[in-house]
Amino acid sequence: MSMIHFGTDGWRGVIADDFTFDNVRKVAYAFGRYIVRAEDPQRGVLVGYDTRYGSERFARAAAEALTLTGMHVHLAEQAAPTPALSLLVRQRGAAGGLMITASHNPFRWNGVKFKASYGSSAMPAIVAQIESELAGVLRDGLPRIAPRAELIHSLDVRAPYLETLDKLVDWERLREAKLRFLIDPMHGAARGLLRALFERHGVACEEIRGARDPMFGGVNPEPIEPHIEACRQAMCAGKFDAAFCADGDGDRIGALDHDGTFITPHQIFSILLWHLAGTRKIPGDVAKTFSVTKLVDKLAAKFGRKLYELPVGFKYVCEVMLERDILLGGEESGGIGTKLHLPERDATVSALLLAEVLAWHGKHLGEIVRELHAELGEHHYGRVDLELKPGQKEKALAYFSGAKLTSYLGYPIVRREDLDGIKLYLGDTGWVMVRGSGTEPMLRLYAETASADTTRRILDESAAKVRGI
Repeated sequence: MSMIHFGTDGWRGVIADDFTFDNVRKVAYAFGRYIVRAEDPQRGVLVGYDTRYGSERFARAAAEALTLTGMHVHLAEQAAPTPALSLLVRQRGAAGGLMITASHNPFRWNGVKFKASYGSSAMPAIVAQIESELAGVLRDGLPRIAPRAELIHSLDVRAPYLETLDKLVDWERLREAKLRFLIDPMHGAARGLLRALFERHGVACEEIRGARDPMFGGVNPEPIEPHIEACRQAMCAGKFDAAFCADGDGDRIGALDHDGTFITPHQIFSILLWHLAGTRKIPGDVAKTFSVTKLVDKLAAKFGRKLYELPVGFKYVCEVMLERDILLGGEESGGIGTKLHLPERDATVSALLLAEVLAWHGKHLGEIVRELHAELGEHHYGRVDLELKPGQKEKALAYFSGAKLTSYLGYPIVRREDLDGIKLYLGDTGWVMVRGSGTEPMLRLYAETASADTTRRILDESAAKVRGI
């Protein structure tokens, strides 16, 4: 399995290097074997894909491999977001779903995500079973029989997704607010969807980067700085109340305020929690991954909601959402899910709820963030990704976890946590965290303090220290 390694959400690889048609068929067949052994194969499997290079052909190869198990496969007729496939898996009662996508990764990557029958990421126990099946497939190879074309059926993913999201927000309130939004799907699978919903209900909007481009305009399809610069320029050229961005497969959200200020995923999570729990008073607790802002902790306490802190990866959030009454669950990369929809992150759903926030309160996003900071203290978060030489990542993790490290960058270490990576609490200043990426060959550095300058300095000095190890 050296060429096929499952990370925090399925498998990703470089196209034509390890992400090949042969490997896709093997992974899909392993997923099919899992369905046959652990689920009800008569309920069939859904296959979707994003706008990356060759995704529709990789999806067809995956569908053909799944038919080798004798089950019916429903193949998307066009590119659609990952959460749209997740929704249909649950609505149709399918045994599972397979999505061809590499999410926010650079254009040269593609991948496979597994969706379970409950309509979200396959939980670790399911992934372990798929890995076990894959080991046998890699050892024995695929069956020497022809794919069964008659078992592959066409599937419209986008229409039922739009029909479901149409019922999510108060459209009359949105129309009356007379807001104007900019939409940036970053050439990805979410293109046209939010625009269609807004236009259907008379909400003014414009969409940029909505054409398919497997090169994603030369940037990573990740809705964070600096990749959203084209969106910021469009904001400055027009007159909009907010901009909403989506990553390559439409499950992660990014946002800009009316003046072009980037609203971080942590701030989006906080704003939505403030609105849903505080204003709308919808019951339910909160789930977040280990690297998410402490502002969420304070908001959960303010509204009397229990907080679940989990390892990095939305599959862990999903697991808790399935077991508990969770109003909102999310991760630091912009993946947010709510019990109002699915136990699944969804950029379009998050954008709709943010639009509702603006219409409900008559305030800009940045204004709400400033009010939260004024009440609960300022929270300035940052992350740096480091590509290191072989062995450096392991040395860095050993250094930060060492018991002899009692102070860091002049700050006393008052507490350590190692739920996923190593987090050091630096007196009353804030925290710094190191963690190896689950999907890419890099080390991630995180920090959060009450000052943007302090956060930046801690990240810069930490990066220099890691490179010197």
